[in-house]
Amino acid sequence: MKTKTLLILWIAFLSFERGNSQSLFMEASPEIEEKVEKLLQQMTLAEKIGQLNQSNANGVATGPQKAQDDFYKQLEAGRIGSILNIAGVEEIRKYQEIAVTRSRLKIPLLFGYDVIHGYKTIFPIPLAESCSWDLELMEKSARIAAKEAAAAGLHWTFAPMIDVSRDPRWGRVLEGAGEDTWLTSRVAEAKVRGYQWNLGSNESVLACAKHFAAYGLPQAGKDYGTVDISERTLEEIYLPPFKAAVEAGVATFMPAFNDIAGVPCTANKWLLTEVLRNRWKFKGVVVSDWGAIWQLVPHGMAHGSKQAVELSINAGVDMDMADGEYNRHALALINEGKVTVGQIDEMVRRILRMKFKLGLFDDPFRFCDVKREKRVIRNCDFIAEARKAAQKSIVLLKNENHLLPLAKDIKSIAVVGPLADNKQYLRDYWAGKGEVNDYVTLLEGLKNNLPSHIKINYAKGCDVTGTDCSFFSEAVEAANQSELVIAAIGERASMSGEDASRADISIPGVQEELVQALLDTGKPVVVVLMNGRPLTISKLTEQVPAIVEGWFLGTETGNAIADVLLGKYNPSGKLTMSFPRNVGQIPVFYNYRQSGRPGTDKLTKWTNRFIDSPVSPLYPFGYGLSYTTFSYSAPRVSQKEFSTNEILKVSVDVTNTGQYDGEETIQLYIRDVIASVTRPVKELKGFKKIFLRKGETRTVGFELRAEDLSFLSQDMEPVIESGEFILMTGPNSKDVQSVKVKFVKP
Repeated sequence: MKTKTLLILWIAFLSFERGNSQSLFMEASPEIEEKVEKLLQQMTLAEKIGQLNQSNANGVATGPQKAQDDFYKQLEAGRIGSILNIAGVEEIRKYQEIAVTRSRLKIPLLFGYDVIHGYKTIFPIPLAESCSWDLELMEKSARIAAKEAAAAGLHWTFAPMIDVSRDPRWGRVLEGAGEDTWLTSRVAEAKVRGYQWNLGSNESVLACAKHFAAYGLPQAGKDYGTVDISERTLEEIYLPPFKAAVEAGVATFMPAFNDIAGVPCTANKWLLTEVLRNRWKFKGVVVSDWGAIWQLVPHGMAHGSKQAVELSINAGVDMDMADGEYNRHALALINEGKVTVGQIDEMVRRILRMKFKLGLFDDPFRFCDVKREKRVIRNCDFIAEARKAAQKSIVLLKNENHLLPLAKDIKSIAVVGPLADNKQYLRDYWAGKGEVNDYVTLLEGLKNNLPSHIKINYAKGCDVTGTDCSFFSEAVEAANQSELVIAAIGERASMSGEDASRADISIPGVQEELVQALLDTGKPVVVVLMNGRPLTISKLTEQVPAIVEGWFLGTETGNAIADVLLGKYNPSGKLTMSFPRNVGQIPVFYNYRQSGRPGTDKLTKWTNRFIDSPVSPLYPFGYGLSYTTFSYSAPRVSQKEFSTNEILKVSVDVTNTGQYDGEETIQLYIRDVIASVTRPVKELKGFKKIFLRKGETRTVGFELRAEDLSFLSQDMEPVIESGEFILMTGPNSKDVQSVKVKFVKP
C-alpha cells in the first residue's frame, strides 16, 4: 500500500512539474468570493435558478428545438444566466442591456458560441490541424479564434472537443484529434491554453472540454448512440484527455449525450461528481449539451422533464443548455426535498465566479467594442496564420515517381472535380461565422499562385453525390488538352460533423468513375481529397500516382493546397487517424492489444485475422510523406536499465536524404513486453517536429520517466512494474526501429 501511495504521489508531482497545474484563473480570490456571497444573499430562489439557464434566444439552432417560454419576460425577470448562438457586438449589446438595465439585480449574461476552428477566420478542421503535429500552431489558432470571438462580444466557446475517435463512420471525428489518447491530451492542453490565453482580459474566452465522456465510441459510429465500454478502456483511453484539460485550467465542461454502462452522462453522478470534482478537483462550470437534460426522457432514464432535472442537478450539471427545464422544474423539486437550496447555491456560485472573473460586473460591455470588432476580425495577420495552418495540415499520401511538386516547365493543367470550385461545399457546419464568400477554392488558389503563362482547363465532371456521368466528357476533354490533371474529390463538408454518420465511407457518387475516366486518357492524375474523416480509398491508392489529403482546411483552402502542389510548401502532415482498407476493418487503430493468436497480413490460419482482407490499415497512424526523404538510425538509450528516480534518454539520428528542405515528425513509441495486464503493441509517448535542410543530419532526443511506463493494475490502481520495455522510433507507427531497456523498481 505504501508503494502504491508513493507511486501516485510521484506521478502527480511529475505532472505538476511538466506544467499541467490548473491556471490561476480557476482560483477565486477572497475579494471575488466575498462579492459572490453578498450577491447570492440578495437573490431570490427564482433568480438563483435563472442563473442556471442558458437560452438559445433567437440564435441559430444547433440541435432539435423545443417550444420556447417567453424569452424577453424571463430575461427581464433575471431568469436567464447565459445565451448561446448570438454573436456580434451589436446583437450581444442589445441583450446585455436588457439584463443589466431591466432585471432587478442587473446580473450580466454570459454569451457562448461554438467557435470550433475559428470565428470568422476559419482554420482547418481540428482533425486536419492535429495532422500538423504542431502544438504551438494549434495553440496559436485557438488564440486567434479567441481574439476574434471576444472582439465579437463573446465570452465562451464550446471547444475543444477532445473525444478520442476510432470509428471514421462517426461524423464528429472531424472535431477531434484522432485515435491516440496521449496526443489528444497534448492537443487538449494546447487548445485550452490558446482559448484561455489571457483570461480576465477582453481578448480571450472560456474554453469548454467536451464531450465528457466516451462520446467518440458510439455503437456502429452512429451519432448520439449508446456506448458499451469497459472500465479499463474508459479510464485508460477516453478519460485522460479530459484530465489533461482540467490540469491545463479549463473553465467549463460539457457532459456527453451518450450513456456509459446504462447511465447517460448528463445524469452520471460518478462521472461528474466523483471523477470530475472529487478526484480531479475541477472547480469550474458544467453545462449540459443541447437539450440533453430533457433527452433523459427518451433515454428511458426519467419519467418526464421534472425527473430529468432532478437527475441532472444531483449528478452535477450546473447549467441547462437550450431547453429551459431548470426554470420549469427546479423550484418544485426544492419544495419536494429532492434538490436542496444548498445545491442550487453552489451551482450559482460557480457561474457568478466566472462572471466576476471576466470583469462583467465591472463593465458588462467590456467585450462590446464595435471599432475593435472591425479592426480585429479577419485581419491580414490572422488570414496569413490560417494559410500556414492549412499548409501544415495537408498530408501527402502517395507520390509515385515524384509527380509532385508540379514541374516548373509545365504549361497546362486540367482542374477537375465537384470540389474544385464550390465554396459552399468547403464550409462545414462548425465553421463559426465564417462567410462562404471568404473561402478560396482550389481553382481560385491555383489561379492566384500559378504563373500567368500556365493554362488552366477547368471542368466540374460530376457532383459529389448522384449517378450523373453526363459531364464526364467535358472533364476528359479538359484532361486531353492538358499535361496533367488535378482532380478534387471527396465529401461535401456537410457530410461530416454532428448528425452526419456514414455507414459507407467510400468516396460517394460517381467520383471514382470520373477519376478512372481521367486515368484512361493516359495523363498523370493527382487526386486532392477533401473530407472530414478517413475514407476507404484502396482502389484509388492502387490506381492514382499521387494523392493529397486536403481535408477541409478553412477559408484559405485553395491557397494552401496550391502552395503544396506547386512546391512553395513541402508537405509535412502525418495522419492522426488510421485509414481503413474497408469498412469491415473498423475500428482499426495502431495501439491495439495483441491476442494470444496474433494475426498478420499473411492471412495465416488460426490467427486473429480476416479471411478476405489484411488486418493492417491502408495508411497507419503517424503516416505522411514529404517531397524529400528521411533516413533514421536505430534508437540509442543512455542506459540499458533505469529506475524510478532516473530519466532515460532516447536519441535517434535523422538525415534529410532527398532534394528538398523539409520538416519531419519523429515519433517515439513504447511497448511493455510482459505485464500483469495485457498492454498495447505500441503506445505513443513523444514526438519532435524538426526542419532539416537537404543533406542535414540532426540528433533528436527524448526523455522517458517512470510515469511514462505506468498503467492501471488489475485493481485499477496506477502501477509501474519491473520488466523489459521495447522503445521504438520512426516516421510513423508502422515503420519503426527498436531498442530494449529494462525498468527496475528500487
